[in-house]
Parts: sequence; structure tokens; C-alpha cells
Amino acid sequence: MRITKLATLAAATLSLGLLAAAPSFAQAPQPTEKSDKMAPPIATKTSPTAGAKSEPAKTEATKHELLDINSASAEQLDALPGIGKAYSAAIIKGRPYKGKDELVQKKIVPEKTYDGIKDKIIAKHKS
Repeated sequence: MRITKLATLAAATLSLGLLAAAPSFAQAPQPTEKSDKMAPPIATKTSPTAGAKSEPAKTEATKHELLDINSASAEQLDALPGIGKAYSAAIIKGRPYKGKDELVQKKIVPEKTYDGIKDKIIAKHKS
């Protein structure tokens, strides 16, 4: 009877150990996926001599430049998707902004329009 309880306890411990190890196996490929995503920028940096490859790098840099809503001109704001002359005038009138999310909080632009431009704008503070 005592041997049966000991065997049952050992089997339960073994199965719990296998269950605890299973999630670690499932998470192992995750770092390789991240490193795969990071590999292309490294590859473009290692070959700056090719003229064709340096131009896409410049376009990527211009895509990541954020427009400061506290200092942008009406034409620059008007160029944002979903922002026309009326919204750009309202943005300029509501300056200064502590954060870009104030465009929605102050009801300057609708949330749907803000969702389209939030990755392209920033609200810099004067120091």
C-alpha cells in the first residue's frame, strides 16, 4: 500500500514537471522571431555603398519623422491624412498641447481621425 502511494506521488510529480517544462519549450522560438525582425536593419547598415539601398533607408527615416503639432505650419498639418484646413486651423488655435492625445480630449479632432495620425505627430514642450 505504501509503495502504491509512493508510485502515485512520483508519477504526479513527474507529470507536473513535464507540464511545467512544456511552456518553456513553447516560448523558445520567440527570441529567434525578434532577432529575425531586427536582422533587416542591420543588413542595410552593413552595405551603405550601394546607392539603391541607401535611398530606401532615407525614405524609412522620413517616415519616422514626427510632426510637432505645437510648431507645425497649417500646410504641414493639412498634409496629414484626414486633416483639412478646418482641422489644421483648430489645431493651431488650441496650442500649446502638453500631449498629442489632447487633440481628442479637447475635441479638436475626432478619435477616428486621431487614430490615423497619432503615429505621425508629437507634441514637444518648450523648455
